[in-house]
Amino acid sequence: MASETRALPDDWGRTGYTAFLEAEGLPVVRGLAVDDLAAVEVAPWPRLEAQGAYIQLTGTEDTDNAYILELPPAGSTAPERHLFEEVVFVVAGRGSCEVWNQAGARQTFEWQRGSLFAVPLNTFHRLHNGSGRHPARLLAVTTAPLMISLLRNLAFVFDCPFDFTDRFAGQPDYFGADGPVYVRPQSTQRIWETNFVADVYRLALPEWHERGAGGRHMKFELANNTLVAHSSEFPVGTYKKAHRHGPGAHVIILHGQGHTLMWTDEHEAFEEIPWKPGTMLVPPGMWWHQHFNTGPTPARYLAIRWGSTRWKLTRYLDHQGIDRSAKAGGNQIEYADQDPRVHQLFVERCRANGVEVRMDAFVAPTAR
Repeated sequence: MASETRALPDDWGRTGYTAFLEAEGLPVVRGLAVDDLAAVEVAPWPRLEAQGAYIQLTGTEDTDNAYILELPPAGSTAPERHLFEEVVFVVAGRGSCEVWNQAGARQTFEWQRGSLFAVPLNTFHRLHNGSGRHPARLLAVTTAPLMISLLRNLAFVFDCPFDFTDRFAGQPDYFGADGPVYVRPQSTQRIWETNFVADVYRLALPEWHERGAGGRHMKFELANNTLVAHSSEFPVGTYKKAHRHGPGAHVIILHGQGHTLMWTDEHEAFEEIPWKPGTMLVPPGMWWHQHFNTGPTPARYLAIRWGSTRWKLTRYLDHQGIDRSAKAGGNQIEYADQDPRVHQLFVERCRANGVEVRMDAFVAPTAR
């Protein structure tokens, strides 16, 4: 039986990840979106011997996170390893990455602007800037919030001596560009199992008919992770079907100009986020959202997110049903069922930009 009653301590009610961010001492970007990843201000990051900033957008819901890492000309990070998954996209620059484990297995590969790769779980890794004149900037998305908040022991998170050889055993072709491409049953979606994509800006994308308006798409299963990625592209004067899924999908605009609408069933007012190359947004969990290309060139984005096809977590973090109508139990709104305001706003934005609307073949007059 308790012998006394005390006031609740001031430091109760926070997550282990919140405490970790405070200790890191870096700038933290918050909100629904980042206007330009290339312009995020960074600060000295002693732990990695580099510069950096954390990005903690509302839509992550502390399930995953992002950070910017900047390497000075000819600079290198300090070696590190950690018990959370990490997917890296190169915003600017070129260089190389070393990956190894305690067993001695080691691989080195080169990266450039537009490269996408995953650091295998709990492997030592180190990044090197290949330019002696220009800084390199990388974006990483990780599962750190879940792991750090669950374990709360940073010595264990960053210095666990276990080699996950089921994830990485030093295979000579581990970071090669080869790997099987699968087709999801009853869908045209393609899923590429790979650990390295050389350039997502120029990667040829196959059609994905279910998402509408002539869109193209490729999903990436990376490093045997639960954290995956995909890239999508859609033509000038078109937009994708509205859909929803769990939190944590970091959407990075690669090409194009447009906007994204976000809303919920309870609050039908739209949150409108304009975007351009370098913008990043994260739709909150189970918010409807829809992407619109109102610029003069095709629009392409990269999404780093939960939703592995191979390894399932909770239903809330999954991406199931995003190519199936909500009327049939899925999480997609077909063009015929969308709010007419959606198309009207799109037409206004296209006219303002002098762009021809090319949705007549997809959107019935009643949905306009």
